[in-house]
Amino acid sequence: MGKVALVTGGARGIGFGCSEALAKAGFDLVVAGRRAEADCAEALGALRAHGVRVEYAICDVADAAQRAALIAFARSKFPALNVLVNNAGIAPRERADILEAKPEIFDEVMDTNLKGPYFLTQAAANWMVEGKRADPASLGVIVNVSSISATVASVNRGEYCISKAGVSMATQLWATRLAEFGINVFEVRPGIIATDMTSGVKGKYDAFIANGGIPIKRWGEASDVGAAVAALSSGAFAYTTGQVIMVDGGMTINKL
Repeated sequence: MGKVALVTGGARGIGFGCSEALAKAGFDLVVAGRRAEADCAEALGALRAHGVRVEYAICDVADAAQRAALIAFARSKFPALNVLVNNAGIAPRERADILEAKPEIFDEVMDTNLKGPYFLTQAAANWMVEGKRADPASLGVIVNVSSISATVASVNRGEYCISKAGVSMATQLWATRLAEFGINVFEVRPGIIATDMTSGVKGKYDAFIANGGIPIKRWGEASDVGAAVAALSSGAFAYTTGQVIMVDGGMTINKL
Protein backbone atom coordinates (compact mmCIF):
# COMPACT_ATOMS: atom_id res chain seq x y z
CA MET A 1 0.00 0.00 0.00
CA GLY A 2 1.31 3.43 -0.91
CA LYS A 3 1.91 6.26 1.53
CA VAL A 4 -0.77 8.93 1.86
CA ALA A 5 -0.37 12.55 2.97
CA LEU A 6 -2.97 15.21 3.67
CA VAL A 7 -1.80 18.78 3.12
CA THR A 8 -3.99 21.75 4.06
CA GLY A 9 -3.59 24.81 1.89
CA GLY A 10 -1.64 22.48 -0.35
CA ALA A 11 -2.31 23.99 -3.77
CA ARG A 12 -0.52 27.31 -3.42
CA GLY A 13 2.45 28.98 -1.76
CA ILE A 14 4.27 27.07 0.96
CA GLY A 15 1.57 24.40 0.91
CA PHE A 16 2.21 23.65 -2.75
CA GLY A 17 5.93 23.41 -1.99
CA CYS A 18 5.09 20.79 0.63
CA SER A 19 2.70 18.92 -1.68
CA GLU A 20 5.22 18.86 -4.50
CA ALA A 21 8.05 17.59 -2.30
CA LEU A 22 5.81 14.82 -0.96
CA ALA A 23 4.64 13.91 -4.47
CA LYS A 24 8.26 13.66 -5.60
CA ALA A 25 8.84 11.33 -2.64
CA GLY A 26 6.03 9.06 -3.86
CA PHE A 27 3.19 10.08 -1.55
CA ASP A 28 -0.38 9.99 -2.79
CA LEU A 29 -2.06 13.22 -1.71
CA VAL A 30 -5.23 14.70 -0.36
CA VAL A 31 -4.86 18.42 -1.00
CA ALA A 32 -7.24 20.71 0.87
CA GLY A 33 -7.95 24.36 0.21
CA ARG A 34 -10.64 27.02 0.20
CA ARG A 35 -10.66 27.59 -3.57
CA ALA A 36 -12.75 25.72 -6.12
CA GLU A 37 -10.99 22.72 -7.63
CA ALA A 38 -11.07 24.34 -11.09
CA ASP A 39 -9.06 27.25 -9.73
CA CYS A 40 -6.37 24.81 -8.56
CA ALA A 41 -6.23 22.81 -11.79
CA GLU A 42 -2.72 23.89 -12.77
CA ALA A 43 -1.24 23.07 -9.37
CA LEU A 44 -3.06 19.74 -9.13
CA GLY A 45 -1.95 18.82 -12.64
CA ALA A 46 1.67 19.59 -11.72
CA LEU A 47 1.38 17.29 -8.70
CA ARG A 48 -0.18 14.46 -10.71
CA ALA A 49 2.65 14.76 -13.22
CA HIS A 50 4.85 13.12 -10.59
CA GLY A 51 2.87 9.91 -11.06
CA VAL A 52 0.95 9.96 -7.79
CA ARG A 53 -2.75 10.02 -7.02
CA VAL A 54 -4.03 13.45 -6.00
CA GLU A 55 -7.48 14.13 -4.56
CA TYR A 56 -8.73 17.64 -3.83
CA ALA A 57 -11.21 18.75 -1.17
CA ILE A 58 -12.57 22.19 -0.37
CA CYS A 59 -12.05 22.89 3.31
CA ASP A 60 -11.85 25.95 5.51
CA VAL A 61 -9.99 24.54 8.49
CA ALA A 62 -11.58 27.16 10.74
CA ASP A 63 -14.94 25.43 10.30
CA ALA A 64 -15.58 22.30 12.40
CA ALA A 65 -18.07 20.78 9.96
CA GLN A 66 -15.66 21.26 7.06
CA ARG A 67 -12.82 19.67 9.03
CA ALA A 68 -15.00 16.64 9.70
CA ALA A 69 -16.01 16.50 6.03
CA LEU A 70 -12.36 16.64 4.98
CA ILE A 71 -11.43 13.63 7.10
CA ALA A 72 -14.51 11.77 5.85
CA PHE A 73 -13.54 12.58 2.26
CA ALA A 74 -9.98 11.36 2.81
CA ARG A 75 -11.25 8.16 4.42
CA SER A 76 -13.50 7.56 1.42
CA LYS A 77 -10.51 7.78 -0.93
CA PHE A 78 -7.74 6.03 1.01
CA PRO A 79 -7.66 3.21 3.57
CA ALA A 80 -5.11 4.92 5.82
CA LEU A 81 -3.37 8.24 6.46
CA ASN A 82 0.38 8.37 7.02
CA VAL A 83 1.18 12.08 7.10
CA LEU A 84 -0.73 15.23 8.02
CA VAL A 85 0.77 18.59 7.09
CA ASN A 86 -1.02 21.44 8.87
CA ASN A 87 -0.04 24.27 6.56
CA ALA A 88 -3.18 26.35 5.96
CA GLY A 89 -3.02 29.75 7.59
CA ILE A 90 -3.95 33.38 7.14
CA ALA A 91 -2.46 36.75 7.93
CA PRO A 92 -4.71 39.29 9.66
CA ARG A 93 -6.84 41.09 7.10
CA GLU A 94 -5.88 44.35 8.78
CA ARG A 95 -2.40 44.95 10.18
CA ALA A 96 -2.94 46.99 13.32
CA ASP A 97 -0.86 48.02 16.29
CA ILE A 98 -1.76 45.83 19.26
CA LEU A 99 -3.04 48.97 20.99
CA GLU A 100 -5.73 49.13 18.29
CA ALA A 101 -6.27 45.49 17.29
CA LYS A 102 -9.85 44.25 16.83
CA PRO A 103 -11.21 41.17 18.63
CA GLU A 104 -12.99 39.88 15.52
CA ILE A 105 -9.75 39.83 13.53
CA PHE A 106 -7.97 38.13 16.42
CA ASP A 107 -10.66 35.45 16.40
CA GLU A 108 -10.41 34.93 12.62
CA VAL A 109 -6.67 34.38 12.77
CA MET A 110 -6.81 32.10 15.80
CA ASP A 111 -9.64 30.00 14.35
CA THR A 112 -7.71 29.34 11.14
CA ASN A 113 -4.12 29.23 12.36
CA LEU A 114 -4.48 27.49 15.73
CA LYS A 115 -7.91 26.08 16.52
CA GLY A 116 -8.30 24.64 13.01
CA PRO A 117 -5.07 22.63 12.88
CA TYR A 118 -5.37 21.67 16.55
CA PHE A 119 -8.68 19.91 16.02
CA LEU A 120 -7.83 18.64 12.55
CA THR A 121 -4.83 16.99 14.19
CA GLN A 122 -7.16 15.43 16.75
CA ALA A 123 -9.30 13.86 14.01
CA ALA A 124 -6.36 12.79 11.85
CA ALA A 125 -4.44 11.43 14.85
CA ASN A 126 -7.31 9.17 15.84
CA TRP A 127 -7.36 7.80 12.29
CA MET A 128 -3.58 7.32 12.40
CA VAL A 129 -3.86 5.49 15.73
CA GLU A 130 -6.30 3.07 14.08
CA GLY A 131 -3.72 2.48 11.37
CA LYS A 132 -0.94 1.95 13.89
CA ARG A 133 -3.00 -0.59 15.81
CA ALA A 134 -3.65 -2.49 12.58
CA ASP A 135 -0.02 -2.22 11.44
CA PRO A 136 2.48 -0.99 14.06
CA ALA A 137 5.16 -0.66 11.36
CA SER A 138 3.12 1.81 9.34
CA LEU A 139 4.33 5.39 8.95
CA GLY A 140 2.72 8.07 11.11
CA VAL A 141 3.91 11.69 11.02
CA ILE A 142 2.33 15.08 11.68
CA VAL A 143 4.08 18.28 10.59
CA ASN A 144 2.87 21.70 11.70
CA VAL A 145 4.03 24.59 9.53
CA SER A 146 4.33 27.60 11.83
CA SER A 147 6.54 30.69 11.40
CA ILE A 148 9.47 32.53 12.92
CA SER A 149 6.66 34.72 14.27
CA ALA A 150 6.21 32.07 16.96
CA THR A 151 9.12 33.77 18.73
CA VAL A 152 9.85 36.95 16.73
CA ALA A 153 7.51 39.74 17.88
CA SER A 154 5.67 41.90 15.34
CA VAL A 155 3.50 44.37 17.23
CA ASN A 156 1.42 45.21 14.16
CA ARG A 157 0.19 41.62 13.79
CA GLY A 158 0.11 40.28 17.30
CA GLU A 159 -2.71 37.85 16.60
CA TYR A 160 -0.58 36.11 13.97
CA CYS A 161 2.39 35.80 16.32
CA ILE A 162 0.24 34.41 19.12
CA SER A 163 -1.38 31.88 16.77
CA LYS A 164 2.01 30.58 15.66
CA ALA A 165 3.31 30.44 19.24
CA GLY A 166 0.24 28.34 20.00
CA VAL A 167 1.04 26.01 17.11
CA SER A 168 4.48 25.53 18.64
CA MET A 169 3.03 24.40 21.96
CA ALA A 170 0.42 22.28 20.17
CA THR A 171 3.28 20.48 18.44
CA GLN A 172 4.81 19.58 21.78
CA LEU A 173 1.47 18.51 23.22
CA TRP A 174 0.63 16.22 20.31
CA ALA A 175 4.18 14.86 20.21
CA THR A 176 3.90 13.90 23.87
CA ARG A 177 0.45 12.35 23.51
CA LEU A 178 1.11 10.40 20.31
CA ALA A 179 4.58 9.07 21.09
CA GLU A 180 3.18 5.86 22.57
CA PHE A 181 1.66 5.04 19.19
CA GLY A 182 4.82 5.70 17.20
CA ILE A 183 3.42 8.87 15.62
CA ASN A 184 6.04 11.62 15.43
CA VAL A 185 5.08 15.28 15.46
CA PHE A 186 7.27 18.12 14.22
CA GLU A 187 7.17 21.87 13.71
CA VAL A 188 8.68 23.51 10.64
CA ARG A 189 9.24 27.21 11.19
CA PRO A 190 9.70 29.19 7.94
CA GLY A 191 11.33 32.60 7.81
CA ILE A 192 10.98 35.06 4.94
CA ILE A 193 9.50 32.97 2.14
CA ALA A 194 8.50 34.28 -1.29
CA THR A 195 4.71 33.76 -1.42
CA ASP A 196 1.54 35.75 -2.05
CA MET A 197 1.44 36.54 1.67
CA THR A 198 4.81 38.31 1.60
CA SER A 199 4.49 39.95 -1.83
CA GLY A 200 3.11 43.15 -0.31
CA VAL A 201 6.26 43.71 1.78
CA LYS A 202 8.82 42.68 -0.82
CA GLY A 203 10.70 45.98 -0.73
CA LYS A 204 11.07 45.86 3.03
CA TYR A 205 12.49 42.35 3.01
CA ASP A 206 14.68 42.93 -0.05
CA ALA A 207 16.38 45.69 1.93
CA PHE A 208 16.55 43.54 5.06
CA ILE A 209 18.32 40.77 3.15
CA ALA A 210 20.64 43.17 1.34
CA ASN A 211 21.68 44.70 4.67
CA GLY A 212 22.72 41.37 6.15
CA GLY A 213 19.57 40.45 8.05
CA ILE A 214 19.79 36.86 6.83
CA PRO A 215 23.10 34.95 6.73
CA ILE A 216 21.97 32.98 3.65
CA LYS A 217 21.39 36.11 1.57
CA ARG A 218 18.25 35.29 -0.37
CA TRP A 219 14.53 34.88 -0.03
CA GLY A 220 13.38 31.45 1.02
CA GLU A 221 11.32 29.49 -1.47
CA ALA A 222 8.30 27.27 -0.91
CA SER A 223 10.46 24.39 -2.07
CA ASP A 224 12.85 25.02 0.83
CA VAL A 225 10.01 24.42 3.27
CA GLY A 226 8.76 21.48 1.25
CA ALA A 227 12.17 19.81 1.40
CA ALA A 228 12.12 19.96 5.20
CA VAL A 229 8.57 18.65 5.39
CA ALA A 230 9.33 15.76 3.05
CA ALA A 231 12.44 14.82 5.03
CA LEU A 232 10.50 14.76 8.30
CA SER A 233 7.68 12.82 6.64
CA SER A 234 10.01 10.10 5.43
CA GLY A 235 10.11 8.31 8.77
CA ALA A 236 13.89 8.74 8.94
CA PHE A 237 13.68 10.54 12.30
CA ALA A 238 12.01 7.78 14.27
CA TYR A 239 13.65 8.73 17.60
CA THR A 240 12.87 12.44 17.28
CA THR A 241 9.60 14.15 18.07
CA GLY A 242 8.28 17.51 19.22
CA GLN A 243 11.19 19.36 17.63
CA VAL A 244 11.44 22.54 15.56
CA ILE A 245 13.17 22.74 12.19
CA MET A 246 14.07 26.30 11.26
CA VAL A 247 13.83 27.14 7.55
CA ASP A 248 14.87 30.78 7.82
CA GLY A 249 18.30 31.10 6.25
CA GLY A 250 19.81 31.56 9.69
CA MET A 251 17.80 34.70 10.39
CA THR A 252 17.00 33.83 13.98
CA ILE A 253 20.52 32.78 14.99
CA ASN A 254 21.56 34.79 18.06
CA LYS A 255 24.58 36.74 16.90
CA LEU A 256 26.68 39.77 17.80
